Amino acid sequence: MFNSPAFRKKTVPLFAMISPVTAWLVLLIAAPLVYILIISFCTTNESHNIVFHFTLRNYARLFDPTILGIYTNSLIVAVLTTVVCILIAYPFGYIMASTSPFKKTLMMIFLMLPFWTNSLIRLYSWRVLLGKNGYINDFLIYIGLIDAPIEMMFTRGAVILGMVYTLLPFMVLPVYTVIDKLDNSLIEASKDLGAGFWQTFRNITLPLTVPGIFAGSIMVFIPALGYFFVSDLMGGGNNQIIGNVISRQFKEAYNWPFGAALSIMLIVITLICVKLYTRSGGKLDELGTV
Repeated sequence: MFNSPAFRKKTVPLFAMISPVTAWLVLLIAAPLVYILIISFCTTNESHNIVFHFTLRNYARLFDPTILGIYTNSLIVAVLTTVVCILIAYPFGYIMASTSPFKKTLMMIFLMLPFWTNSLIRLYSWRVLLGKNGYINDFLIYIGLIDAPIEMMFTRGAVILGMVYTLLPFMVLPVYTVIDKLDNSLIEASKDLGAGFWQTFRNITLPLTVPGIFAGSIMVFIPALGYFFVSDLMGGGNNQIIGNVISRQFKEAYNWPFGAALSIMLIVITLICVKLYTRSGGKLDELGTV
């Protein structure tokens, strides 16, 4: 059967299409992840070289109070970033889904326009605005609200601002997509039955758009845990997230096994978030709609 011309005619083109994709996934995704998992159980010698000696010490260090404090700060920053993104993205997505095609296109262009510029350059522009000698402090002094410049940079608020500014489109797009796909007949039926705007929103619109909110939350929450460059630029090292620790372990401390253990923990958190999303009724392919 396997040597029959009919079998080869069907399977050879199939393998020809699947094999490159499979090789890509194995070499560039699966293999690096397996390597990270393996070295997370290793140690280093005096020369900072990896020694393939099995140990659980790297994972035990995850429960160090300092590391737990950084994880806590990372979760706080990620949660607040996600909440602020929801509060901004939902009205924006709702208006964009309800407006005319021309205005919808225009709003989409303005939403994606910042991506035409490098994110580091855009974050540096916030430093110019928020610095002690920045334009915002100068304006507040000019109108008499403050007598001396206030420190707006290098705070947790500045880090959250940078995160929101960087990740907001990843919340807007899923929310807009799910709102745009709403069955308008349900909303019209609610209005015909005498329900007001808020009743319709609370009982129909919001429940039907929860999957989009959850999808956007995952796409914001997970990167917010690891965007160390935002914390470096906006927080000045005063508000560290777990991404900063991972970066230092690989670039400065040369402790790759511990950095790998931290990375594996971040992957576990990601998988938990995705599992919660699928348990809530969301589909994995919807996470790629943006």
